[in-house]
Amino acid sequence: MLKTEQQYFEEGKPIQSYMDVMSSLKNESFSVYNQFEISDYECIQKIKVSKFHFLVITEDWCGDAMMINPIIRKITEAANLEMRVALRDSNVELIDRYLTNGGRAIPIVIILDSKGEVVGKWGPRAPKVQEIVDNLRAILPDKEDPSFADKQKEVFGSLRNRYAQDPFLWSYVYDSFKETILAISDK
Repeated sequence: MLKTEQQYFEEGKPIQSYMDVMSSLKNESFSVYNQFEISDYECIQKIKVSKFHFLVITEDWCGDAMMINPIIRKITEAANLEMRVALRDSNVELIDRYLTNGGRAIPIVIILDSKGEVVGKWGPRAPKVQEIVDNLRAILPDKEDPSFADKQKEVFGSLRNRYAQDPFLWSYVYDSFKETILAISDK
C-alpha cells in the first residue's frame, strides 16, 4: 500500500534537524537563513491561520534547495507551522508523484491541511528564478560542444553563488511561495 504524504510528513525530519546535519551546502544554507528577513507580518498571520504543514522533498547537494529551504523555514517558523523533510533519493515513490516536466526536480514543497490532505504544492523554483535559469541555459553551447560541461559548471556555479548571496532572488522565492499559500488559503 502506498504511503500518504501525511505519513511521509510524520516520518520526516524537522527542517531544523535536517539543516543541522547537512553534509553539503550547509554553510550557504545557513547564510541564507541568517540573512533573510520577513517583512510582511500581516501575510504571516494569514498563513498561520491556515494551519497548514509542509513536507519538502529535497537533498542537501541541491543549489535550489540550499536557497529555498531556509526561506520556507523562516516563513513556517514565523507562522508557527511545521516543516519536515523527505529525501528525494530515498523516497523515489514520493518524488515520482511530483515530477516537473518529467524530471525529479527539487525542492518540492507539499502543502498539507490540518487533516493531512494535500491541498497544494510549490516548487521547484519561483517563476522569476526559473526565468533566470532558462536565460542562463540559453547561453550555454550545445551539449555536443566539447566546452559544454565546463561552461555549464561555470554558469551554474555562479548561479549557486547568487543563490547564497542575492536578496532579490530570496524575495522572488518568498513572494512566489506566499502567493501560493494565500491562494490556497482563500479557497
